[in-house]
Amino acid sequence: MTKAARSQHLRVQRTVLDAGGVARAIDDMAEALLEEEPAGDGLMLIGIRTRGLPLAERLAAAIARRSGVTPPIGALDITLYRDDLSTIGPQPVVRGTDLPGPIDGRVVVLCDDVLYTGRTVRAALDELADYGRPRAVRLAVLVDRGHRELPVQPDVVGLRLDTTPEQVVEVAFADVDGSDAVRLLARAGEEEEA
Repeated sequence: MTKAARSQHLRVQRTVLDAGGVARAIDDMAEALLEEEPAGDGLMLIGIRTRGLPLAERLAAAIARRSGVTPPIGALDITLYRDDLSTIGPQPVVRGTDLPGPIDGRVVVLCDDVLYTGRTVRAALDELADYGRPRAVRLAVLVDRGHRELPVQPDVVGLRLDTTPEQVVEVAFADVDGSDAVRLLARAGEEEEA
């Protein structure tokens, strides 16, 4: 269980995807991206920090296996673009944005682990606009858990998961967390969902 889960007194209700399930979902996502951009050479994958970056790296590897072309990968840190910046602490940790080149004229695929309210994606689009004008922006998420607050929809989804607002979706990647998994968490003491 991650540090965040322990600090919020959360317990695992169930593992939704194990390592094999995560790998299959990412392969399906890569295939969907290549349906729109068959050669893969017009794509630029940009992961929203933190777990959007390993998703972008995995997608790039899956695209390379299918097309022979490895799309460039970058990372976007949206910390200073968040609409709740004043509530996350007086000195937020900024890890920096690292783009692999100009985004003008490219098909930029924003990658994130979980899509929930849509506010993270809004912040990412705001920041991306500071770097140029892509030909198109696509959104690829490993898990879409619903409960949107903004009109944001993913173009490519690994898994659609019905959740309640009280539940937490935890995505773990081996590169960051030591293993690959998607887990549904609940506060200790809450009844398990059927």
